[in-house]
Amino acid sequence: MTEADLVFTRGPVHTGDAARTRASALAVIGERIAAVGHDEVRELIGPRTEVVDLTGKLLLPGFQDAHIHAVFGGAELAVCDLTGTVGVADYLERIRAYAEADPGREWITGSGWSMESFDGGLPTRQLLDSVVPDRPVYLTNRDHHGAWANTRALELAGLTRDTPDPADGRIEREPDGTPSGMLQEGATALVARLLPPSTAADRLEGLLRAQRLLHSLGITGWQDALLGEFNGQPDPSDAYLAAARSGTLTARVTGALWWQRDRGAEQIPELVQRREELGHGRFRAGSVKIMQDGIAENFTAAMTSPYLDGCGCATANSGLSFVDPVALRGHVTELDALGFQVHFHALGDRAVREALDAVEAARAANGWRGARHHLAHLQVVHPDDLTRFARLGAVANIQPLWAAHEPQMDELTIPFLGPERAAWQYPFGDLQRAGATLAAGSDWPVSSPDPLAGLHVAVNRMEPGATDGRIFLPEQRLDLGSAIAAYTAGSAYVNGHDGAGVLAAGRLADLVVLDRDILTGPAEGIAEARVLRTYVGGELVHAVD
Repeated sequence: MTEADLVFTRGPVHTGDAARTRASALAVIGERIAAVGHDEVRELIGPRTEVVDLTGKLLLPGFQDAHIHAVFGGAELAVCDLTGTVGVADYLERIRAYAEADPGREWITGSGWSMESFDGGLPTRQLLDSVVPDRPVYLTNRDHHGAWANTRALELAGLTRDTPDPADGRIEREPDGTPSGMLQEGATALVARLLPPSTAADRLEGLLRAQRLLHSLGITGWQDALLGEFNGQPDPSDAYLAAARSGTLTARVTGALWWQRDRGAEQIPELVQRREELGHGRFRAGSVKIMQDGIAENFTAAMTSPYLDGCGCATANSGLSFVDPVALRGHVTELDALGFQVHFHALGDRAVREALDAVEAARAANGWRGARHHLAHLQVVHPDDLTRFARLGAVANIQPLWAAHEPQMDELTIPFLGPERAAWQYPFGDLQRAGATLAAGSDWPVSSPDPLAGLHVAVNRMEPGATDGRIFLPEQRLDLGSAIAAYTAGSAYVNGHDGAGVLAAGRLADLVVLDRDILTGPAEGIAEARVLRTYVGGELVHAVD
């Protein structure tokens, strides 16, 4: 009899298989699961076996995040953090304190402010000038599709009333055309290009900081949704490669190479070369990220019909398609033929349709090649397109935390979509009923990376701690087993981590132990659970004492 290295006893063990089997014991030898079952598993316990008595705590497959920006998130933990509040006075006090703590810092940078904190979602340069008048300030909002700058930063960038908007963004302006301090989408790069560059050591430190946090949340693998330079942000690829080579990358990571939207097919050979250069150990870069549109709150998400104005009348704006949809079909077909997965940012219903059209063109030209293309965000999906996901094998990559009533939804989105289109938002239940494969992610640092918070919203369609009783489109709720599958097997599938996501003999021992059995507890308590242990390949990477 072979002795196990690690045995969990006195379950429950949620295997995550198709039958959603429950077991009470699991054994690990090396990096793989040796047995899953009940009392018979104890036969693998020997003198050197580590035995973990679950005593009612829940063992699950390790969570995976199918859309995250881990290096950026880790780096932002070290700058001015505006998350956790929506008060303008709180923002200003945090910014003031951050600046005063380091008077020699050339630029004041940070992230995490919420659009609903300001009238129309638009903060002003004058507010920042009131606390930091003498140094440039540049702060991205929580969704990272916009940035708030003070007068000094705008001056250094040379932005005036005569500066034209870039093709992929917008400079918000005062009545006389002077930049107001709010930059949307590609306009953020006009200031971000001036920021002091991060070093390779900074990026590696950010990755390792993020990895510690993500392991503490039970996350064993992820797909980084942007490897490349973007709007002044440095390419994080070197951090992943350095960590993989040194053995400090304990997570399993797939990288999505950034598609430069101002270029065309001529960049594909470069992507092929980067894919070859970046693969090492637990890191590989076999995906390509195409950002097809923006976000609904600043009216850049691509819609099939125009946004409404404050009076409920149709405007002339239906959002932006960053890549020409006809060209997109050709690009995706070529990438698919080369064995790349395509990871789409598709938030509005027109962008979703354009992405699905591109996948359909690739399928028609190349047949089924197993690339596991996926569409992330899916805020608005036209009902006519729901069944196309399963038919085309396109994975629905959902960010559950966004599917709830909160000010950004209620004040900055629903009124400008109108009632019919607002009812098409985050259709998790409809996608599941239509046969789509669901994967799940966080888009951190846009929103919390905590899978338990995401599971809570996927099941309840309410934010954790919400007390007003308002359920956001209740017919789109998922049952907890399906939500867990999206965060485990579904995301492992999309990330190409085929040995993970399910607890079965021969599979990778990527595991998480929770402090309670959320599958038998009340749905409103899901987010209260905590991660006690996280394992990757049988190795303990996080433990609560």
